[in-house]
Amino acid sequence: MSFKASVLTLFPEMFPGPLGISLAGRALEAGRFVLEARQIREHGIGTHRMVDDTPAGGGPGMVMRADVMAAAIDAAAPEGDPRPRLLMSPRGRPLTQKMVKDWAAGPGLVIVCGRFEGIDERVIEARGLEEVSIGDFVLSGGEIAALALLDAVVRLLPGVMGKAESASEESFENGLLEYPQYTRPQEFEGREIPEVLTSGHHGKVAEWRRAEALRLTRERRPDLLEASAQPATK
Repeated sequence: MSFKASVLTLFPEMFPGPLGISLAGRALEAGRFVLEARQIREHGIGTHRMVDDTPAGGGPGMVMRADVMAAAIDAAAPEGDPRPRLLMSPRGRPLTQKMVKDWAAGPGLVIVCGRFEGIDERVIEARGLEEVSIGDFVLSGGEIAALALLDAVVRLLPGVMGKAESASEESFENGLLEYPQYTRPQEFEGREIPEVLTSGHHGKVAEWRRAEALRLTRERRPDLLEASAQPATK
């Protein structure tokens, strides 16, 4: 069975977007995953298909209605659908490579893309939505975040990447950032490829890459090293 992603959005025309080109695009065309963008407004209220209302307690902006969102979610993922239900949200759990790998091994995802001031808290609770963030910043809506998340997942699906080793040596796979990469020409503006990489000595190359990965991680993301040093909890 193919991995199936259902994206609930007010702007389905944003999909597949970048997921329709390169690795993801070829995988989509080959049927390695299925992507559907579902229009939330189809479940809107009244003649104008309203999906939002003013926030309880006052305040700026509008909030997406619980009844509308529940109807959209139920139509996309009826009872018994095993796929995780995500809500792209800046207050959510930070997206990690481990989360991506876990989802890539599953049947797919249902992703809700909010707009305006967000969605009614009651539907988040009632439909078991897991809030996920791609960073400490705010976007106009969840669509771009959903595209980023799906790109990360899709590239790990079986048969999408050329070599399994490509994924195993990337940043975050071993709790480290990836080592620097080089290719021809041998010399560029006075800068040479490190001699060890052209030595043909695979053991020394592996040692150099490990050392460089550690160096970069210490300099740029020391939190990764601190996390890996923490004892596992049961």
